[in-house]
Amino acid sequence: MTTFTKIPEDQTPCISIDVSRRVAKINRNIYGGFTEHIGRCIYGGLYEPGSALSDKKTGFRKDVLAALKELKVPVVRYPGGNFVATYHWMDGIGPREKRPTRPELAWRDTETNQFGTDEFLQWCEVLGTEPYLCFNMGTGTLDEALAWVEYCNGSGETHYANLRRKHGREKPYNVKYWGLGNEVWGGWQIEQMSKEVYATKTVQWAKALKKLDGSIELILCGNSGHTDWDHHVLMECIPWISMHSIHIYTSANHRHLPNVTAPRSAERAIQITSGLIDLARIERGIPPWVPRQTICFDEWNVWDSGRANPERGAEEQYTLSDALAVGAWLNIFIRQAKDVGMACIAQSVNVISPLMTTKKGIWKQTTWWPLLLFCKYMRGETVGVHVWSGCYEGETEPWWIRSISCETPWLDVSACVDEDGWAGMVVINIHPEKSFKTDIKGLKKVREVKVFTVTGSDVEVRNGDGVENVKVKESCWDAEGKFTFGKHSLTLLRWKVVDFGIGGDREEDQEWERI
Repeated sequence: MTTFTKIPEDQTPCISIDVSRRVAKINRNIYGGFTEHIGRCIYGGLYEPGSALSDKKTGFRKDVLAALKELKVPVVRYPGGNFVATYHWMDGIGPREKRPTRPELAWRDTETNQFGTDEFLQWCEVLGTEPYLCFNMGTGTLDEALAWVEYCNGSGETHYANLRRKHGREKPYNVKYWGLGNEVWGGWQIEQMSKEVYATKTVQWAKALKKLDGSIELILCGNSGHTDWDHHVLMECIPWISMHSIHIYTSANHRHLPNVTAPRSAERAIQITSGLIDLARIERGIPPWVPRQTICFDEWNVWDSGRANPERGAEEQYTLSDALAVGAWLNIFIRQAKDVGMACIAQSVNVISPLMTTKKGIWKQTTWWPLLLFCKYMRGETVGVHVWSGCYEGETEPWWIRSISCETPWLDVSACVDEDGWAGMVVINIHPEKSFKTDIKGLKKVREVKVFTVTGSDVEVRNGDGVENVKVKESCWDAEGKFTFGKHSLTLLRWKVVDFGIGGDREEDQEWERI
């Protein structure tokens, strides 16, 4: 949790961290991924049979797997996305030569079904990640959904469990997470529904699915978290679900400051959704021993569909400004850890992705580097931070960030302490021209701080195949005096907590009062 006090621009910023103030556990699933049948995400991305870079038996790109293992991706969503509304999972199982090729309506493409359920679940096992499958609640049926769960998780001598065995997989996959449709509220969807129709259908599906396998966790299809749709479906469906899904993408057409402050809209969406969950639990009489539902932010990223058209593969070339915006997104998930049970960046390979493939290898976008730092170091529990800084007061995207008084400080901050007693604090200086010498309180007994910095020559600089203008630079700081956060930069400070008990550096923290 981070609180903020605005100060005049000519005063020295200050950040105070209290490592004894443990606010919430950070769910490891906030660093999830997403793979959809769109563009080169699956074919030519994670799966490319015949490539010298792929495993000869499975066709999985080994370089992609190695990169995603570096992120320690905990969960991956599949197969969509908009794609799922016309996807029939049985098209993608069994001998590949017998699988049908079908028109793909979401992205106006053709689907060969050479990569399907077994391939995805086996890929997850190789990666060491948990699968998250999304039901087709567009053209799909409840019978089809029940059959999919039985195929994946059935252990008895039943038809679809035996069909899985026939296809070479004896033991169940035990898929835990199942999404109840994707964006079915949207006008672009096949079989778009009203909130009333969706809620009624979802309750009936959930009853049957839970009877078949009581261990699965169902994820409700929300909107952006601050709509009447979210309110209605939560109120009707909350007894049956573990998480409520919301989707938001941010961008600002190459306007740097609106771009890096845009994720603040997602933070407010989380807070509103959290309130809607509580309201639904109260109204529906959910008893306290039933675990509180959390938010599944299973599509998020910086995405300008004009720059990266989904019907042309949605391949983006991200800027440093976009990398800082991704860092701001991740700061939000740390700050709001109490409410976020899962988050999946869209997408994991090639499609508006931090990771790109070529015929010769991979290259990493500017957005890869903040994601890598968070995945490696920002784990454990979120801790209390207070920031005194100046504030950006210009236009925002969306406009309503200003209307509801969302804060947009020059220094965007989150902090945590992991299980091994290492503290991490990410500070993003969003200012395009000004560095900030900053007092940092809470480091009284610390003698060495590891410093990881992501920056570049300007906010529009990009990476490319063989070009790495933006990456992580490592250094050390002795924790003496002020620390300078460079213009347009993301900085991770990491140190071993000296006093792990309650109280920390409270005596020193009284210096806050001088601000």
